[in-house]
Amino acid sequence: MATGDLAAGSILLLQTVFGMLGNFSLLYCYLFLWCTGDRLRTVDLIVTNLIVANIFILFSAGFCSPMTTFGWNCLKSGSACRVFAYLRGVGRGASIGITCILSVFQAITISPRNSRWAELKVKALKCVVPSIILCWVVNMMLNIIYPIFVTGILSNKSITNRKSFKHCSAVPNDRYGETYAAMMSMPVVFSFVVMLLASGSTVFTLYRHKQRVQNVHRINGSSISSAESRATKTILLLVSIFINFNTLSSISYIILGISNNSSLFISTMSAVVISCFPAISPFLLMSRDSRVSRLCFAGKRNANSPTLKRKV
Repeated sequence: MATGDLAAGSILLLQTVFGMLGNFSLLYCYLFLWCTGDRLRTVDLIVTNLIVANIFILFSAGFCSPMTTFGWNCLKSGSACRVFAYLRGVGRGASIGITCILSVFQAITISPRNSRWAELKVKALKCVVPSIILCWVVNMMLNIIYPIFVTGILSNKSITNRKSFKHCSAVPNDRYGETYAAMMSMPVVFSFVVMLLASGSTVFTLYRHKQRVQNVHRINGSSISSAESRATKTILLLVSIFINFNTLSSISYIILGISNNSSLFISTMSAVVISCFPAISPFLLMSRDSRVSRLCFAGKRNANSPTLKRKV
């Protein structure tokens, strides 16, 4: 086994375990808050769907590649290849769409009351759930191409018109390939443009808020609370990290697409790049959400409380 393949497989396995732990921990925190009667915000609903998309990506891209590196091929059957490819495609598309919804919703939420965006606040609350459902449905329909053309490693060597991705292979359709590529690229490009515009609007709103606070010399009179400002900065950081990693992810998809026979190292490193954002984002959200942070460290605070120490 090549040293590079072993290193890439180890990195991907650790990243996947790390990311799964973070996503399930954050999902548990939101479920716990909901079960205990805490009122969840609309942003929490959006983030919960983003967590589900992250789990899809990590599960489909992060487990089988390392196992193959260590000698156990879990994608021997064509059915397994189709399922994992479909889950990864749906997860990645949903992650892009939901992050776009998150950035737009936050931009509308923090808009000043005298802004033309203010009238959209009420409508935005009503459109969040339909937008999330539409995002999932569209990606489930677009990625149906994977179960059709993806299969296991073909044993028939006479079939030359195929692309090998080490674990799986695909027989490309030259007639509809370009059309499908355009269909898949348009939502991604559109979402990226919308995220950039929403992030720019958010930065401008925060800048005006800062200038207003400096002029008035008091925060009580401002239209944006410190909690909202902190949450907005978290989402801006999340979106910027998302755009950077998904740009690298798109480049890795292009490399896999133009390569007829990808090596194990290229395939594994592509999975590492694709899984970066799903593995990092839950920890960023946990560190910036005060409710989740209090819940995560509640046990530690209780263990160190003077009352408990006196009992011991």
